[in-house]
Amino acid sequence: MRAGPDAPRDFLTELFHVTVAAADPHITLPPLLPPRRDRPAVVIGAGKAAAAMAAGLEQHWPGELRGLVAVPYGHAEPCARIAVVEAAHPVPDDQGEVVARRVLDAVGGLTTHDLVICLLSGGGSSLLALPAPALSLADKQAIGRQLLRSGAPIDEINCVRKHLSAIKGGRLAAACRPAQLITYAISDVPGDDPSVIASGPTVADPTTAADALAVIERRGIDAPPHVLDWLHDPDAETPGPGDPALEHAAFHLVATPDGALRAAAAAAESAGIEVTYLGDDIQGEAREIGAAQAARALELHAAGRRCLLLSGGETTVTVRGGGRGGRNTEFLLAAAVALDGAPGIHAMAADTDGIDGAGDNAGALLAPDSLARAHAAGLDAGALLEDNNGHGFFDALDDLVVTGPTRTNVNDFRALLVLP
Repeated sequence: MRAGPDAPRDFLTELFHVTVAAADPHITLPPLLPPRRDRPAVVIGAGKAAAAMAAGLEQHWPGELRGLVAVPYGHAEPCARIAVVEAAHPVPDDQGEVVARRVLDAVGGLTTHDLVICLLSGGGSSLLALPAPALSLADKQAIGRQLLRSGAPIDEINCVRKHLSAIKGGRLAAACRPAQLITYAISDVPGDDPSVIASGPTVADPTTAADALAVIERRGIDAPPHVLDWLHDPDAETPGPGDPALEHAAFHLVATPDGALRAAAAAAESAGIEVTYLGDDIQGEAREIGAAQAARALELHAAGRRCLLLSGGETTVTVRGGGRGGRNTEFLLAAAVALDGAPGIHAMAADTDGIDGAGDNAGALLAPDSLARAHAAGLDAGALLEDNNGHGFFDALDDLVVTGPTRTNVNDFRALLVLP
């Protein structure tokens, strides 16, 4: 690393880039490919990293490749043999429905002699937006928007998505039969559960339609009667564990949040910083976690420690205000309020995909003088937090982190640097 902890802003930014680089599919995918690579393969996939995964596959697969992958707008990467199609994220659009149908068409009519390679990463749920037969895309969009604003964790959101879909929750794997299917996935979910990554289109689904109904009720989702009727229909059930329709399918993790964060921890330790690793699977309200980690940082500072609090996972934001901001700027704004300008504590929170929520930034940076600069600019940090306007706070301070799409996704990077 070029920067050391004596330049906190640059040091934290470099640790973030180390995390992202550790999940680069051009590096992590090729070693996991099967030994025989001269055979033809049909390639399908979806997610923020899908184009980069497809490009990496092309470079290391001399055999014939055909097929397509879906990525969010702005996340494409040039591929010679695999089509890359863009669609909307996190709320699906018409293009997401079109590409989902094309994916199913690509795997139709295959035999036991065929090989399908599926490339998945976070974001795949909204990109393969094929509604169940009784539903419309508008149904999925309306319920998806409500779930994203409800504060529901990703496993609950994807549980509902799977049971409103004709392609998620193992249904895509069933459609590939009887061909051999190998899925390569980059995890962006706490616990690395394959059934949650991109809503698990190629693996067994341990959840049920009753679980989806329970989420809708618990989160106060306004679902129209025909959606509820569908979830009571036996056809809404997805292939579960042990279903013979999935016997031909194999699954491999290409990169994980834990592996990426541990690369950052190693880089920090090599720079002489003690690391307190809080885990890669932290969930809960972003503002509550921000306040809690700020309190921990204050304790460490009072003890004269020189260390880094490092964590990942996927926090949530229950949207009550009208501001703009993702979970990482909300985390940092809550931390700023809790730290109240305490000296010696710097922080960064950013999404490894380069997009925090629906913003144009990956996250933001926080310094001991952030609140003072905000006050001088006429900003009320507490009021902005209540308005869910973390983006506005850090944008006014010119402290947003803007990387553009990184074409990978191992969830959030959160680091609080404590200096005596």
